[in-house]
Amino acid sequence: MNRAAAGSILLAYCVLIFLLSSRSQPPVPMTFPAEDKLIHAAAYGLMGLLSWMTFSRAQRPLDVVFFVCVCFCSLYGLSDEWHQSFVSGRDASAGDWLADTLGGFLVSTFLLRRARRQ
Repeated sequence: MNRAAAGSILLAYCVLIFLLSSRSQPPVPMTFPAEDKLIHAAAYGLMGLLSWMTFSRAQRPLDVVFFVCVCFCSLYGLSDEWHQSFVSGRDASAGDWLADTLGGFLVSTFLLRRARRQ
């Protein structure tokens, strides 16, 4: 997959997260405490994968790709929490932002270690 295609998929995923965050109620009912943190971590873990697929195509050192991916996930998560603060029925949460960042970090760490072994 080329960089433009990977970037397009990443952009579409960011739009999807924005649209889901624009809803007054989360699309998934919560069935146990902290379930939303797991959902955030998983969603931003996927974003970490998509951002790695996009930014690793730029032929940069792996440490730079890792840093950019984690920063991208964290900053998008922060902007998403800010966006939710304006949506009726939703609020901004530092815990959700930390879960976003952790999800992106964990997947990016896995991909960095995997790439170094190859």
